[in-house]
Amino acid sequence: MVGMGYRTIKTAIGAGLAIWIATLLELEFASFAAIIVIMCIEKTQKKTLYSIQKKFFASLLSLILGSMFFELLGYNPIVLTLFILLFVPILIKGRIQEGFVTSIVIVLHIYTVKEANLENLLNELYIIFIGIGIALLVNSIMPSFKKEIEKYRAEIEQKFSVILYEFSSLLKNSEREWDRKEIVEVSNILNQAKNVVIQDVENHLLRKENEDYYYLEMREKQLEILKQMETILSNVSSSELNVTQRGMLANIFLNISQHVDSGDTTIALRHLEDYEESIRETELPKSREEFEIRANLYYLNFAIKNYLIIKKNIFSRSEL
Repeated sequence: MVGMGYRTIKTAIGAGLAIWIATLLELEFASFAAIIVIMCIEKTQKKTLYSIQKKFFASLLSLILGSMFFELLGYNPIVLTLFILLFVPILIKGRIQEGFVTSIVIVLHIYTVKEANLENLLNELYIIFIGIGIALLVNSIMPSFKKEIEKYRAEIEQKFSVILYEFSSLLKNSEREWDRKEIVEVSNILNQAKNVVIQDVENHLLRKENEDYYYLEMREKQLEILKQMETILSNVSSSELNVTQRGMLANIFLNISQHVDSGDTTIALRHLEDYEESIRETELPKSREEFEIRANLYYLNFAIKNYLIIKKNIFSRSEL
């Protein structure tokens, strides 16, 4: 059914449960408990807790100040108007203006019964606690994002693998054509995945760290390196000059493309060390073009090494 999301179902159940409990306790304005539930349930547990805190303190403050205001100045529209004019700045000063609606409804309850006695005050407190309690209860049940996150990770790694494979192919074949669409696609996937992971983080109040979030940060940093490499690679691939290190680096890229999902960077880093050693042993370039190509290849070597070190550090961290 359209609009029948997980949050909608929880809100409906919570609202009905709140009214049922408030009615069983024979509380006045029992329906207000449902309104509190509806207004407190947010997209994540962290946002729900934040919303509840604001609304609770605002409601408690309005109950105390409103009762004093009406008992001292009387129950009439002018006094209500003055109270609202004075109360709103207090909420803003206390940074709890998000609780304005619930707090004013409570004040209107006191205004309606025209008596701020202990029974009426307790009635409002019970309603507040029921609404807040039910909101916390129903929103403690959150969907698991594990499968969705794993799907995003697989897509990201597949795109990275294609990009690195294309890097290798461009080094081997200067006539090869590549539209670079994977770079744009993986950037979009990273943004989508990060939104899901942030929701997952906010649904675990006691969890201090989230490995998936650090993983996505790693991939974002690596993607920036790949983007920089792609620009340099375009210059290298446009040249038909045969340079020994070009083929060696292409093979390293191919190897890395086949192990994107692995946390072990030992072999790839060792290959890069061998590559650097071969550069030192090769005679100096004989032309300006060869010098520029070899300089660009050395930069690509430096960049892919940083790419691997970022990966090595994040996987080492997850093992601690």
